[in-house]
Amino acid sequence: MKKPLVAIVDDDSALASYLRTFLAQRAYEVRSYSHGDEMVAAIKHGDSPDIVLLDVLTLGSPGLETLRALKTSKADLQVIMLSAREQASTIVEAVRLGAADYVVRPDDPGGLGEIALEVAIKSAIEKMRLVLEVAALRRQLSDDQDGAFFWGDSPEMQTIARVIDQVADSDVTVLIRGESGVGKDVIARAIHQRSSRRERPFVKVNCAALPEDLLESELFGHEKGAFTGAAITRIGKFEQADTGTIVLDEIGELRAALQAKLLHVLQDGQFTKLGSNKPIDVDVRIVAATNRDLEAMLRAGEFREDLYYRLKVIDVTVPPLRDRRNEIPRLTACFLDRYARRYKRPRNQLSPELQHHFQTYEWPGNIRELENMVKRIVILQDDQVVVRELSRARPPLHAHAVADAGDASRALELADDEPPSPAVTSRPLKCRLVDVARAAALEAERPIIEHMLTHVQWNRRLAAEHLGVSYKTLLNKIKVCGISPR
Repeated sequence: MKKPLVAIVDDDSALASYLRTFLAQRAYEVRSYSHGDEMVAAIKHGDSPDIVLLDVLTLGSPGLETLRALKTSKADLQVIMLSAREQASTIVEAVRLGAADYVVRPDDPGGLGEIALEVAIKSAIEKMRLVLEVAALRRQLSDDQDGAFFWGDSPEMQTIARVIDQVADSDVTVLIRGESGVGKDVIARAIHQRSSRRERPFVKVNCAALPEDLLESELFGHEKGAFTGAAITRIGKFEQADTGTIVLDEIGELRAALQAKLLHVLQDGQFTKLGSNKPIDVDVRIVAATNRDLEAMLRAGEFREDLYYRLKVIDVTVPPLRDRRNEIPRLTACFLDRYARRYKRPRNQLSPELQHHFQTYEWPGNIRELENMVKRIVILQDDQVVVRELSRARPPLHAHAVADAGDASRALELADDEPPSPAVTSRPLKCRLVDVARAAALEAERPIIEHMLTHVQWNRRLAAEHLGVSYKTLLNKIKVCGISPR
């Protein structure tokens, strides 16, 4: 966890040195400034500490004037005023200007002055944490309010909304199915927010994002020395989610041993950490999500039958975006509003040409792909970039496209422009169609990734953030697509 950064603003070098030692002993990061205007300049340049200890009589400008300037530059900055003695008028003015506290400078190691200062710093850190938490909740509330779009007007989505309202306030396990990007995470969050656990932890784990040997520790924690590198005892996600909700995304990726351990949690509400025999009781609501065919995995012996039936008490399947095309305009408008606010850009209308592309595109990445496209349009302020990408893209084939084509032979002709062999079975057909879909998806993604990397001067972390993918995913895409700096 990141150490809080405390800035000292005091022209008394001896006192500043004493305060640095005091703070370092309590595991704070420390930075010192001799003049108030230096601190103000640092804040304006974005170099903001978590807490400021400001002497009332610092050089450069009086402490109260510095306080006023600091709060003007950063209203939520936590500033603790230090003074050689208590002065009622100064205390009143400091509080009026927004000081978090007013403390007499400590002069006795281990004395009451140090205790008062330590209490003031801890209180300021807690205020800072609450300010950040409230800001995050406001952003989430804003997103949720303009995100009511998600449920849409289709009968399938209205049915899902009714199911969620009916089961949210119970503790039954919910299994959410659907292709990648359809919004399974949004549904999981809606279940939590509508439940009596809404004020309790909401913890999400992507079971496909971690290697098998790390996933068990991530889920259930480990004791010190449980394996090489386990230098400390660590609590797992289930313990973090106690009394709340845990979402197990990509549940189909769990190996057999972890499936058995998860079944034990579902049956008995207990688990053990790696390296321990002591059972830990947890009260947690489990929501599982997957884009895999669990029934096929059952038949292949890859998924436990008893776990399968424990998970699918309530079974929700989210339709892909291509089957909900009437919702695309509403989704698009919501994303335009959201990201125009977030990035402080004009909220422009999409061109008729792009709207047409949106209605005819196959959307292999579903709502997530649409969201990332709209985000890119808002950032670049140019929807023709996406128009050109979609014009070049060959829409991936899906099962419904094969059905619309009338027969499998036509689908194979579309796949490789060769006449189908009479001996071709449905299994090779499926494999070849998947290969075509992947190739087409890569062909569509390459110019998007190249354009974004060029736009951010090959800052790959920034590019991943703008594209809405993880840094690891972007690196893999760059490698697979053979993209390199020009």
